[in-house]
Amino acid sequence: MTTRSLFVLKYFCSVLALGLTCLFSTPPSHAESAPAYESLKLFVEVLEELENNYVEDVDAETLIHNAIKGMVENLDPHSSFMPPQAFEDLQDDTKGEFSGIGIVITLKDGILTVVSPIEGTPAYDAGIYAGDIIVKIDGESTKGMALWEAVNRMRGPRHEEVAITIIREGESAPLEFSLKRDLIPMTSVRSAELAPGYGYIRVTNFRMNTHEEMDRHLEELNTSAAPLKGLVVDLRDNPGGLLDQAVKMADLFLSDGTIVSIKGRDQKNNQTYDARPQRSDKKYPVVVLINGGSASASEIVAGALQDHTRALILGTPSFGKGSVQTVRPLKDGYGLKYTIARYYTPSGRSIQAKGIQPDIEVSPGVLEETRKKTSAFDRMIKEKDLPHSLMPEDAADTPSEETDQDMTGQQRQVRESAQLLQDVQVKRALDILISYGVFSNFNDK
Repeated sequence: MTTRSLFVLKYFCSVLALGLTCLFSTPPSHAESAPAYESLKLFVEVLEELENNYVEDVDAETLIHNAIKGMVENLDPHSSFMPPQAFEDLQDDTKGEFSGIGIVITLKDGILTVVSPIEGTPAYDAGIYAGDIIVKIDGESTKGMALWEAVNRMRGPRHEEVAITIIREGESAPLEFSLKRDLIPMTSVRSAELAPGYGYIRVTNFRMNTHEEMDRHLEELNTSAAPLKGLVVDLRDNPGGLLDQAVKMADLFLSDGTIVSIKGRDQKNNQTYDARPQRSDKKYPVVVLINGGSASASEIVAGALQDHTRALILGTPSFGKGSVQTVRPLKDGYGLKYTIARYYTPSGRSIQAKGIQPDIEVSPGVLEETRKKTSAFDRMIKEKDLPHSLMPEDAADTPSEETDQDMTGQQRQVRESAQLLQDVQVKRALDILISYGVFSNFNDK
């Protein structure tokens, strides 16, 4: 073994930070370390061979980095070895501001796949869907491309274009999209009133202070003048984010019991998160909407509320990411993200590669305009059509059609609620909440 190769091997071990005892003057003292030691000697042998005899000059450091990359990324789709720029970009995913097209991606069976588009971003507005497979970025094939590299290529200066080619199930040919990068919104919660006493909250991702945003929107919806009788929490196409935010959000609706438990090979990574006594009364029924783009932290919230029968889960099965990653900074600005544990719902379910199964499965869709479905009975003359019929008492309060410029904030809210109710899953959720209220009144009598 040459001096240079010995140096390279020592460098290799220090970058890996695997805890192996790299003492090369004498064999390892523990028998279980011998196979790893022999494999490392094989690695150095290959490295030497390539350095000395490959058709072109090779850089040993690049070869080592590629070897580490391959080693880590072959563990699972969520583990990666990141160069300094990629490690720095990772910090932007949960804080700060960055410019891109607004999609969350993963490597599924080695294929670059969209987990979900982020609402209000170029990708979302262009019609990128969860499950789309990205085969090219700016004309370059994504085959063999690292996850961080794909992310880096899709990010860039605001308003500059990036072209992506996708394959979508049900489409006979690849789809081409030319997207202008834009600032990705950091606000993750918005709300609306679907009907008097029935609220709607949309959570697009779990970032810093998401649960505080959620709490604020709940207070705005649940006023003393119009207390909430039911709530729809929309987690569709929510790719997840920070674990602590998911725990705190679930805790808003639970007063005791386990929210999620984490179990790994190393006991120090095992942890159980429990609910705390509620600070306020949230006894109203909740319907949570999920779909195939609901992943990670979204599944933690949905699973906890489902297991505690605190919410009814409606929609389609979720993504199925039931693993927990940690990020470790390495020397020279490099980073290592790797899986340390699986998480389990309160009942002990692991949803890894299974997802949360909805209590009521409802496919997505948009309601047809009611005028297209009118029957002969609907077209019959009614009281309001009779000559000189009395106007309803609230006729003066009925808003007329107005432009966006003329509309007040309250009128815009009414229009947004009407648009939400064209969503089949949202409408079904509201119908369930209203039905619950009706039958609860029966029981009280």
